[in-house]
Amino acid sequence: MRALAIATSVTLAAAMECLKSEEPMQLTFKMPFVNRSDLQPRVPPSRCTVLHNGVVWSGEADEAHTSRRAFRGALVLRGNRIAAVIEAGEALPTEIDGTACAAVDLHGRAVIPGMVEGHAHTGFEDIAAMTDPGDTPPEEGVLIGLLNAGRLLEAGFTSAFSAAGVRPRQDPVTRNWINAGRAPGPRLLAASPEITATGNLGDGSVMHQHRDSFGLVADGADEVRAAVRRCLREGADTIKINIGGDLVPISKLSEERDDMLPAYSEAEVRAAVEEAHMRQKRVAAHCRGSADVRMALAVGVDVIYHLDFVHKDSALLDALAAARDHIFVGPAVGLMAALAPSLPDVQLLLDAQAKTFSALRTRGLRVVLGGDYGFRVTPQGTNANDLLLFQRHFGYSPEEALVAATRHGGALMRLPVGQLRPGWLADLLVVEGRPWEDSTPLLANLTDDGSVSTPRIAAIMQDGHFVRNQL
Repeated sequence: MRALAIATSVTLAAAMECLKSEEPMQLTFKMPFVNRSDLQPRVPPSRCTVLHNGVVWSGEADEAHTSRRAFRGALVLRGNRIAAVIEAGEALPTEIDGTACAAVDLHGRAVIPGMVEGHAHTGFEDIAAMTDPGDTPPEEGVLIGLLNAGRLLEAGFTSAFSAAGVRPRQDPVTRNWINAGRAPGPRLLAASPEITATGNLGDGSVMHQHRDSFGLVADGADEVRAAVRRCLREGADTIKINIGGDLVPISKLSEERDDMLPAYSEAEVRAAVEEAHMRQKRVAAHCRGSADVRMALAVGVDVIYHLDFVHKDSALLDALAAARDHIFVGPAVGLMAALAPSLPDVQLLLDAQAKTFSALRTRGLRVVLGGDYGFRVTPQGTNANDLLLFQRHFGYSPEEALVAATRHGGALMRLPVGQLRPGWLADLLVVEGRPWEDSTPLLANLTDDGSVSTPRIAAIMQDGHFVRNQL
């Protein structure tokens, strides 16, 4: 009996011809919603590399849930994986299974996990007005996404969790080109545009004039469901939804009053979460006020951003702490910190956010790096500035900030990245200095031509392949 695989791209006539033929027809079966590509191997699986004479900061937590101390040692890499982590004094292998190991001397430099951008917007470039992304034609938008993905990798971010694309296909195309080896960039989990309500953040239209922005407007539970389904059909790994209203002038708020009411009802947000979770995808949400965050927790949102006014609600802080094994949070402090000196309203937001994340810091939540980079005041590639902002505004130590950029980010990616452990992926940085004591070696500058300069990052390895090697 001849086997017949039926694909969505095959017409009924073609199927009938196949039945008549003596030869079986080999067809491709494409399942909707299961279209995430995989990173193509960069190095042979048998390759052996020994990075020795370095100081290893693994990003691992000890039994007290604090980071293991850095130590002099070496990493043994096999293909795209870490085969062993060896402390100084232990013998180094010269070959594995008959394959000679190439020795790379780090000359006392630090080796740390590659960083993870936890709130990426690769499609954002030099934004000065909320309608700027929508005014950019789709073709240029894809090129912008690829350009900024390359900048992230050059800045030491070997993975990125997108917090929204500009259009449904922009992020998935960027991810797929990176994974196919056609363009450099971080391991990328692609996101939908920001699903938003009429009149909310991301809706650039007015009654007499339609204008695209970075939002995908959907009102009512049925429209929200349809929007989620369309975005997942186009290849999104994550759904972004703007629960938070941003509907009240910030100047009317105060430390005693939180009027940042949700723009969506609980039924609408629940519809988004149900549709995404049904297909094993996650939901990230823009939430500023306490009501937004309570709603996100109630319906099972996976990643919550901003949380500015939560510090006034001790019960909500406790609820977040109780959910710490199931959720991630991120302040997106970069944009707020850049705008605050010239905008008193934003300074109020930043002050509130500082109190929230100072309180969350002591409650064991997984806080991720990522600060809304891609605006005119937050150029792509300078994302590591968040390391300093976490210290300045939230009371983090340099090492705590580095944990947010590595261990917590790796957990957000749901990949074996963000720590240097046997069996984990060989995504790492070799750095001058000790970035767990002083974050400045990880900071980037932009050159006149817009490229990223990180003079104190001597090497960037992704998937066992040196993206940069100045050792």
